[in-house]
Amino acid sequence: MSDLYVDMSVITLLAVTAVAINNIRNLFATAMLSGIFSLLSAALFVSMDAVDVAFTEAAVGAGIATILFLGALMATGHGRSAPVKDSKFALLLVVITGAVLIYGTLDIPHYGDPSAPVHQHVNPYYIEQTRIAIDIPNAVTAVLASFRGYDTMGEVVVIFTAGIGVLLLLGRVGRSTASKGKGRS
Repeated sequence: MSDLYVDMSVITLLAVTAVAINNIRNLFATAMLSGIFSLLSAALFVSMDAVDVAFTEAAVGAGIATILFLGALMATGHGRSAPVKDSKFALLLVVITGAVLIYGTLDIPHYGDPSAPVHQHVNPYYIEQTRIAIDIPNAVTAVLASFRGYDTMGEVVVIFTAGIGVLLLLGRVGRSTASKGKGRS
């Protein structure tokens, strides 16, 4: 019962944070609230025994994304620009993209369909072997952290490398902007 109270509290905080992100005009505050939203999401994933997803959300959502937002704000400024005029072309592009995505999902098996290919061969093995092989209660965590541990580590390295690359690029932009400003005196 106490887990239900914790989950409901975190979900309420997520909703309040989402509303605040939508209504605040200061981009610095929005970036900070986005990091808080990611940490709250990670807490919710931990309460659902999805520690691997929580780790990824905390590292990428609260860590790297927040740092990238703050770095971009240093290079651009803290205020939002004037609202852009509505574009019928942008709306048409979004509608076409949505239609293509929906069309692409038409041949996917229905959610929970026991005759889906994933439930015929791979899924039973992981369900049967998880408790025996590694004794982790959550099958998703067991697959990602143990059965596919090297793959997960590789994904983390790729995300980390991409984040470092973006930070280095933002650092160059910040230095070149500062050096141009010094020459104008």
